[in-house]
Amino acid sequence: MMNLLVTGGCGFIGSNFIRLVLQKHAGIRLVNLDKLTYAGNPTNLTDLETNSRYRFVQGDICDAPLVEQLLAEEQIDTIVHFAAESHVDRSITGPSAFIQTNILGTFVLLEAARKAWGGDGRSPITDHRFLHVSTDEVYGSLGDSGLFTEDTSYDPRSPYSASKASSDHLVSAYHHTYGLPTLITNCSNNYGPYQFPEKLIPLIINNALSGKTLPVYGDGKNVRDWLYVVDHCEAILQVLEKGRLGETYNVGGNNEKQNIEVVQTICDILDEEAPKLPGGQPRRSLITFVKDRPGHDRRYAIDAGKIKEELGWEPSVTFEEGMRKTVGWYLDQSEWIAGVVDGSYQDYYERMYAGR
Repeated sequence: MMNLLVTGGCGFIGSNFIRLVLQKHAGIRLVNLDKLTYAGNPTNLTDLETNSRYRFVQGDICDAPLVEQLLAEEQIDTIVHFAAESHVDRSITGPSAFIQTNILGTFVLLEAARKAWGGDGRSPITDHRFLHVSTDEVYGSLGDSGLFTEDTSYDPRSPYSASKASSDHLVSAYHHTYGLPTLITNCSNNYGPYQFPEKLIPLIINNALSGKTLPVYGDGKNVRDWLYVVDHCEAILQVLEKGRLGETYNVGGNNEKQNIEVVQTICDILDEEAPKLPGGQPRRSLITFVKDRPGHDRRYAIDAGKIKEELGWEPSVTFEEGMRKTVGWYLDQSEWIAGVVDGSYQDYYERMYAGR
């Protein structure tokens, strides 16, 4: 029996990971610690509330006494750390929360694990795991060619990516200094079910369904490597189970696309699958180019050769298949989208979790 603490489990990737773990591994007891900020939606996991192997705790990873208490009372031997402020635009207008959560919060978790698991630097800890989920944005921006590898120098360009780079370095330091059994994954752009609609793909889906403007930064030719979220979660499990302690593994989708290509693909799928817009106008006509954001990295692309060679993982969902799955999910989840957009899912939180 593994006693697993997942931080940020009510968010996009965390909620998909929790579902996958509970479906695939009957021998895991899972505790989900989430502060329930604007992007942490408890309705993502409503159906798991009666599962005897699942416990939700509303709390902040920066709350050291709470984290230490959870590790002790639940006898936590494995931590998968998703909790983070993650939206680049928000980090530009309000960086303080990113420093607090992404750097200080990671430090609190590392210290709690070190104390609970006996990390003294004299001998490595091998029977526990601390997996830190990070991003390819720590590497900066690529030109027209080349790929990020695990040996690429860090060159963060936004407060968000700088905060994640800092947390990566802390995790690595705790392995080398205290023998903490850490693992780091740096992933490319995720998409799929339960993603908060400030991010590109759900934002475009929601706006296109409503006939609203589809904003695209700059010339739309910024390139990202798109990774279907369930593929990412499978990769995390592989790293958790088979990864070499102290190592970093890049996780990519092998799907480089310009932002404008992503938006056009969504428009075309919705024109096929959703009711037509008034007058039958194609949804591509809603695309509007807007002023680029400060420090907008031109291209990210992941070399995921290490995780394939060492652990046998590679993405199984093509971009076209993943986009159809994603658009289909949002078409079937109109109530979920409405609850997130108007904030009414917070009413659910007040009813179900306030005071716990």
